[in-house]
Amino acid sequence: MNAAEKPFLMHVEDVFCLNQGRVLMLTGRIERGRVRKGDDVELVGFHSSLVAHVTDIDAGKLRVDEARAGMNVGLLLRGVPAGAAERGQVLAAPGSIEAHGGFAADIVVLPEHQGGAEVLTGGRLHLSIHAADVWGVVTLSHDTDVLRPLHQGAVTVTLERPVALEEGQSFAFRHHGRAAGSGTVTRLLR
Repeated sequence: MNAAEKPFLMHVEDVFCLNQGRVLMLTGRIERGRVRKGDDVELVGFHSSLVAHVTDIDAGKLRVDEARAGMNVGLLLRGVPAGAAERGQVLAAPGSIEAHGGFAADIVVLPEHQGGAEVLTGGRLHLSIHAADVWGVVTLSHDTDVLRPLHQGAVTVTLERPVALEEGQSFAFRHHGRAAGSGTVTRLLR
């Protein structure tokens, strides 16, 4: 199944308040699926989950009736409180994705000269999951005491705020303010 045939998903990269807060425009690149003017979409992540109505679609300063995977767009939504939407959330087909507060992953630590540092159980990492930036606490697998630069291993991450996630999703992480490695979600936790 190609990206256009899957359920709609767009990572929110920016939020704009229009018409004195009565309309929100959420911008981003459509990762998969398509959305039409008049569709309902769900805003997921960071303790929010609400359904909104797409009143218009802005694609490069042109108004269009439909947008597909690969397009950078602004979706105009009515009825969403101004503080409910922020960068890092996702807009999706209702019920197609959920926010999770933790996950299991396989991670790879960069070499030391590129920013890699030891990763220990209880360590806090700054994760970049598409447009979302969130802190997470790492727990190493039982047979591992430390992950050193250039090593890889299985970990469990508990997030400070729930993020819309799927198995197989990739992410990057920073440690002490420097790029430190990357990983892939292997299992979702509640």
